[in-house]
Amino acid sequence: MNKEGICLKESWPVTDTKASVTGIILAGGKNSRMGKNKAFLEIDGTRLIDNTINIYRELFSEIIIVTNDPLSYLEFTGATIVTDIYKGKGALGGIYTGLFYSRNPYVFVSACDMPYLNKDFIDYLAGQSGKHDVIVPELAEGYQPLHAVYSRNCLPSIKRLLMLDKLKVTGFYRDMRVLEISEEQILPFNKDGRLFQNLNTPQDVERSQNTT
Repeated sequence: MNKEGICLKESWPVTDTKASVTGIILAGGKNSRMGKNKAFLEIDGTRLIDNTINIYRELFSEIIIVTNDPLSYLEFTGATIVTDIYKGKGALGGIYTGLFYSRNPYVFVSACDMPYLNKDFIDYLAGQSGKHDVIVPELAEGYQPLHAVYSRNCLPSIKRLLMLDKLKVTGFYRDMRVLEISEEQILPFNKDGRLFQNLNTPQDVERSQNTT
């Protein structure tokens, strides 16, 4: 039961997340609007990459960082550092690469610039794996594909789109078994409405200070 008195786990499937899901961090963006590597931005004294990895360590036995700057991540000895198999293919290429290298049948994917990740919500998403290929939050404005769970069954469909240079992240969903997580399901984990926010500009970083 959480602090609002809502029991969060009674209806969760019994899934061994550490045995079946790999945590993927997409850290290959160009950071053009920020002007620096977003993964190493500090929010209230903690780097985003450290916050993400600390959460992942509690949930996953395998962590993979997908980046085109692997030398910057050598300090993270508990993670596997990989570079894009197909270069210049954006976030969809990063998802493909993470899935390709994963030892587990499922991965949870998040972008490196999300300061409000919620461990319980990630665990909730991962707990839905088994009968679906994509487990994705859906808000009024659409899917949140960079905060979602994917199965290795997605690899052929993603590769086909990459070869066609069709890089919309959700473009392969129509080929897969998709479980949409509704706003009602998300709400207990997202009381302040910031769960899926990311940081794109220095102004975003400034607004995030002292609010986490």
